[in-house]
Amino acid sequence: MGSLSSAEYDLSFKILLIGDSGVGKSSLLLSFVSNSLEDMSPTIGVDFKIKQLTVGGKRLKLTIWDTAGQERFRTLTSSYYRGAQGIILAYDVTRRDTFTSLSDIWAKEVERYSTNQDCVKMLIGNKVDKDSERFVSKEEGTALAKELGCLFLECSARTLENVHQCFEELALKIMEVPSLVEEGSAILKKNILVPKPEDQPMPNDSCCS
Repeated sequence: MGSLSSAEYDLSFKILLIGDSGVGKSSLLLSFVSNSLEDMSPTIGVDFKIKQLTVGGKRLKLTIWDTAGQERFRTLTSSYYRGAQGIILAYDVTRRDTFTSLSDIWAKEVERYSTNQDCVKMLIGNKVDKDSERFVSKEEGTALAKELGCLFLECSARTLENVHQCFEELALKIMEVPSLVEEGSAILKKNILVPKPEDQPMPNDSCCS
């Protein structure tokens, strides 16, 4: 059977992956979903992948949206914040600018566009396999996460270090929030009844209206 029937999972959550271009968002996602890594070209616009896993005794379906970090796609991504139960803010530990733009740009975007007050946020420092080139210390990451009210982990998409933990810890935290769990269950019920209109492919001529 091609599509996942709702009987195969207990909860469905939407996770958003944001951060500057080149910090390894797509690599993180690929490492998590397929345990492998290939050389990737930058994401154009938005891409998403679905991963099923069991966390805390519950079968979860995570739909993880990977957004382009470039400025010109920023307006395009605002609508993707809608209804996200979890948001991952990623930076590259070897590039300080990607770290500072989390508080300068991305945290403000979350504040502006996230429709979910209870949404769980996680700060991720990627590329710890390049420790000799590190420009952002773990302590700084921890401090920023605290300031922004985020969970925090460092990982490496290349070696898979902590990659699964990132998504699993985020999912566990989401499952501690009753309103988010309720949303995650409601999505299933909605999907059983009727396909939502936004799930339909849009006709080409409406893209610029």
